[in-house]
Amino acid sequence: MRIDRTRLHDAVLAGVVAAVSAMLFVLYDPRRLDLDEVLLTGSLRPPDALGTSLLLLAAVPVAARRRWPLAALCASLATETLLTLLGYSSGVVGLAGMVLLYSVASHRGLAVALCGLLMSLGAYAFGAMAGPVRAVGWTDHVMVVVVLGAVWGAGRSLRLRRAYLEELRDRAARLERAHAADTRAARAEERSRIARELHDVVAHHVSVMIVQAAAARRVLSSDPELAGEALSAIEQTGRMAMAEMRNIVGVLRTDSRAELGPQPGVQDLPALVEQMREAGLPTRLLVEGEPRPLPAGVDLAAYRLVQEGLTNSLRHAGAGAEAVVTVRHKPRELDVRVEDDGAGASDLYLRSGHGLVGIRERVALYGGILSIGPLPGGGFEVRARFPLKDGQ
Repeated sequence: MRIDRTRLHDAVLAGVVAAVSAMLFVLYDPRRLDLDEVLLTGSLRPPDALGTSLLLLAAVPVAARRRWPLAALCASLATETLLTLLGYSSGVVGLAGMVLLYSVASHRGLAVALCGLLMSLGAYAFGAMAGPVRAVGWTDHVMVVVVLGAVWGAGRSLRLRRAYLEELRDRAARLERAHAADTRAARAEERSRIARELHDVVAHHVSVMIVQAAAARRVLSSDPELAGEALSAIEQTGRMAMAEMRNIVGVLRTDSRAELGPQPGVQDLPALVEQMREAGLPTRLLVEGEPRPLPAGVDLAAYRLVQEGLTNSLRHAGAGAEAVVTVRHKPRELDVRVEDDGAGASDLYLRSGHGLVGIRERVALYGGILSIGPLPGGGFEVRARFPLKDGQ
């Protein structure tokens, strides 16, 4: 059985308060005190069994000071007032009443705490007027009021400090949850980025390898030398794919540092165009305007767009099709276009996997405008316009 420590502590405190109150009550025997400086308005009863029992009863509510502080204060004040009406006087403000006043102030809101303070002051004022002993000077009354106010203020200070610490803990918990959410979002974004990179690399190189393998198969018996060249191209393309995949997947490794090379960009388009020519897709590269350094993200997005566009032209444009890559460097815009004159099915082209979806995400990430669709005179076009800031 689990013991509630707070209730146990309050029960022990109630016992201590009862013991101290009884000791003070016995020490305040009228026969031991000099009453020359006080005014007796009635018979002052010496400590006896009845008075001691009532005083101990006044300390019992302290055991419930956390659960029902205001009710406990009312019960204790009522018992202390009864002691006063019966002619007993402990000589000090009731200890149990001060403990419970502190508890009300520290465990309840401002309105209830003020109510407890007014009840304590009212009980003292009633006892001062109706009790058998009255102090001669008004300074005694001021002192009691100051003591009650100090006890009440200490309780309120503790409550405010407790609320402040609770707010700090709550704020720290919110910040921790927000940090965890940001971490999860960053990880998800990084996984999405890596997935896009892997798709673009694998889809492009595998498509090139498929076309070259098909060409090698067709000429294997009639022209072994040409088939050997196609197989060599497949080997080279596979090595390039593996190298790029190692660079991308290397960021996921935790046991060693990845040897990451620079990401491809617009400056690598001539090599990409040459690769597509070797794969069997006649491709031209047109560069207009003065090339200048581009933001790394835009540079990579433009390269991947051309790569995806040429890969889809290779797969769907059909035999005899030609592709043209146009890169226009404008003062505040980078215009990248991939178009072919093939007769491939445009619907199939648009539904060809996740590549174009990834391109849309890339272009949108940098505030660009993407257009994908068939050309009026035949063929297909993939075009993106990336906005650039001044100086880029």
